[in-house]
Amino acid sequence: MLFLSSLCDSSTVVNSCCKQCESVCVFVRLWMKQPAWMPMQFAAAVDMAQRVSCSAKREDSLSAGYKTLTLLASTFSFLPAALQQLCFSWVITRHLSVSSRFLLQINCVTFPLPGEGPEQQLLKPDEWSYCDYFWTDRKDPQGTTLVTGFEVLLQKQLKGKQLQKEMAEFIHERIKIEEEYAKNLSKLSLSPLAAQEEGTLGEAWTQLKKSLHDEAEVHLKFSNKLHTEVEKPLLTFRGDNFKKDLKKYDHHIADLRKQLASRYASVEKARKALADRQKDLEVKTQQLEIKLSNKTEEDIKKARRKSTQAGDDLMRCVDLYNQTQSKWFEEMVTTSMELEKLEVERIEWIQQHLRQYTTLRHETDMFNQSMVEPVDQLLQNVDPAKDRELWVKENKTGDVRPVDMDI
Repeated sequence: MLFLSSLCDSSTVVNSCCKQCESVCVFVRLWMKQPAWMPMQFAAAVDMAQRVSCSAKREDSLSAGYKTLTLLASTFSFLPAALQQLCFSWVITRHLSVSSRFLLQINCVTFPLPGEGPEQQLLKPDEWSYCDYFWTDRKDPQGTTLVTGFEVLLQKQLKGKQLQKEMAEFIHERIKIEEEYAKNLSKLSLSPLAAQEEGTLGEAWTQLKKSLHDEAEVHLKFSNKLHTEVEKPLLTFRGDNFKKDLKKYDHHIADLRKQLASRYASVEKARKALADRQKDLEVKTQQLEIKLSNKTEEDIKKARRKSTQAGDDLMRCVDLYNQTQSKWFEEMVTTSMELEKLEVERIEWIQQHLRQYTTLRHETDMFNQSMVEPVDQLLQNVDPAKDRELWVKENKTGDVRPVDMDI
């Protein structure tokens, strides 16, 4: 008996327990007359309670600690039934109180505090995957509202769609330039300027003008291919259904976040209810100890039952919250990976068709080069002496030179 009394008053127990431990100590004193008490077992029970209440710090989630709570029922089984309920209720409260100190809540999502708990490993190390870097919410550029990580991923998809459209507009402007260029080349090839040039130089000049017409045809074909092989694919890739699919993703994840917020509110409500019940139990326990009222013993039984029920309700709410958060986590991983896949497909699609642009451009240059080669060949064959001979033969006025006059 003396050992039990000293145990309940010792600084080891009191200093390691939260405020609810006082109620346990009071009840131990009230039950000291029971001959079946086993002090060593009670010490073991308190030690187990302390280890369980700190389990959230060592584990990655609250649920890991809850698995251990069921072991306490057998640990406290040597106690009278009334005290079993109080001890178990205290352990639940202690566990949730300690657990909450090692968790960070951001917009109804719980995260481990920096430096607490085991270090988390990336789901896809060294890949900079979407599924690893968009879990927390952040403020928008104006700093007024919170934007979820999933919304950031959706905005990336919508921005990609817009940029793809702008690229198509750029190619369209390039096509217009090619068409205008081809039109002007064709028109210039019909110009009568210097049409009277003769000889080998005249032949080279005529070929040069003809090459403009041929080059105009090449650029016109280039513009047509740009439209069918580059501009049109960029415009038609992922039509209106794409935005509808994104909305489905958005609504699905948003619904899960709403459910999570609702579950979190239930946890906070249950936590407050348990705190109120525990406070009421403490008051009635103290009144019973100093015998302020004859009705207090009956009242404390009711308060104990309500406190235990409140603890059970809180555990149930936390379990439902964790289930909902796990579901949200799974869907976030799956959906973010799908969005990542879509982004890879978009980039590869654009890459493929921009490379087609460069291929067509090289082909155009090759055709243009082939148009220039005949002109270059004729220019190399220009012979001023031969041109002079041809011109003289056609335009000579006589080859008899004048002589001196005789007297």
